[in-house]
Amino acid sequence: MITIKVYQHGREVLVAACDKDMLGRTLRDGELKLSVDRDFYEGEDGDEATLINRLENSTMANLVGETTCSIAIKHDFITEECVMRIAGVPHAQMLRW
Repeated sequence: MITIKVYQHGREVLVAACDKDMLGRTLRDGELKLSVDRDFYEGEDGDEATLINRLENSTMANLVGETTCSIAIKHDFITEECVMRIAGVPHAQMLRW
């Protein structure tokens, strides 16, 4: 299960999405730290189709987790080269012009 939150500011649309089991976790790897805050990421529960729909309408995205990042790769929103791993968990950011 994925959770997806959409933020809109003018023409910019940010999608924050993560695997639901990542919510509330803080990932650390050396000096890297990523907080998967509920306030930022928790929104509507979704599946692959929901995530694709939200990403199609976004200008930016912040993605965390195996399922979430895999879907974004599968549908060409990001590439594997864009994904970094923090404490073994995939994380990617997307920006579209």
